[in-house]
Amino acid sequence: MHGEYKVPGGKLVVVDVEAEDGVLRHVRVAGDFFLEPDEALDAVNRALEGAPADTGAAGLAARIEAALPPGTVMYGLSADGVGIAVRRALARATDWTDYDWQLIHDAPQPPALHMALDEVLTAEVAAGRRPPTLRVWEWGAPAVIIGSFQSLRNEVDPEGAARHGVEVVRRISGGGAMFVEPGNTITYSLSVPESLVQGLSFQDSYAYLDDWVLGALGDMGIRAWYQPLNDIATDQGKIAGAAQKRIVGPDGGPGAVLHHVTMSYDIDADKMVEVLRIGREKLSDKGTGSAKKRVDPLRRQTGLPREAVIDRMIASFRARYGLAPGGVTDAELARAQELARTKFSSPEWTARVP
Repeated sequence: MHGEYKVPGGKLVVVDVEAEDGVLRHVRVAGDFFLEPDEALDAVNRALEGAPADTGAAGLAARIEAALPPGTVMYGLSADGVGIAVRRALARATDWTDYDWQLIHDAPQPPALHMALDEVLTAEVAAGRRPPTLRVWEWGAPAVIIGSFQSLRNEVDPEGAARHGVEVVRRISGGGAMFVEPGNTITYSLSVPESLVQGLSFQDSYAYLDDWVLGALGDMGIRAWYQPLNDIATDQGKIAGAAQKRIVGPDGGPGAVLHHVTMSYDIDADKMVEVLRIGREKLSDKGTGSAKKRVDPLRRQTGLPREAVIDRMIASFRARYGLAPGGVTDAELARAQELARTKFSSPEWTARVP
């Protein structure tokens, strides 16, 4: 069995392993990482040899750390990363390059339709009727998007939203509220088979699915990093937030993962605090005293037009994994439009947590 895992901010770890009589056999760890001394690699392999095949990634990492020679130095590698690569091998996880990725980048859409498209397209991936898809959103109207489990009254100031013509919609994923305006926000969704994140913990899957965009930002001169659980940040502050939803496949079979990210290109912070009820605890948790400092727009950090940032992100994804132009089918659009009307525009859904 073969497993691969790119350590976030680090290097690729490759593991080839067999499972015989419930234990790991013939373990071979490789990759483009740096490791000193040379004999440390043999120590890693020996630590994994004979381990129970049901050992979790953390348990495998503990075995490795206990076996490393004194003074071992890892560059672009971690014991946790090796443990995850082993679990991915045993779970027969797939890799990004195993798929023919499709890009959807359509004209601006209403906020409720965006929510519906995420659900419909990810369900189609789960059913095997659609290839893994990167969808870049264009917003047709300003909106506040609240997480699936957030309280509507706690998150949104209805008078501020009405005054600024801001629509309020609830998405199917968890996480916090987002304030978006056309031209000021970069939002994308990944709809991927569950097998792509097999062997990863929930937290590790965030870092794994965000890694490509960190590389794209790096190509634009921005040193960005994943900040658990679901933020992307630079030394200037938070620039993006991610959320996920797992969708079960037909008849309870293997499903798909929706991973979507909203990045702040520019922001009207004064308007945002009039629309969102941003509490003192949240601001304190981020180590800052004002909402304006919590989100630092990409426009200032890149000096590039929004369209150029998006084009570079798409080009980076295509260079890594391949990406063919595509679109929403007529059947998918019809289902999404119906869902936008009956679910995502309904008071019952929007206020399901009052």
